Amino acid sequence: MVLAAAQADTTSAARGDGAAPLRVTPDPRSRLAGRGAWLHPSQECFDQAVRRRAFARALRVSAALDVSPIREYLAASPQA
Repeated sequence: MVLAAAQADTTSAARGDGAAPLRVTPDPRSRLAGRGAWLHPSQECFDQAVRRRAFARALRVSAALDVSPIREYLAASPQA
């Protein structure tokens, strides 16, 4: 589920620019420009967000989204 939560407990995802599908990239330091979405750094929250199509709603896009960078980031993250 995409949530507004404390920054220490979340990963920020910033919408990329370019050709469709839009690439959703991890931004743990909240430095990338553009609209972002908060996600708890857990596989369960990620799976639920994908299932509910929460990234598209949070980022206010109707185009297809590539969330594989977030999946890879969570898999490599020690807290996931």
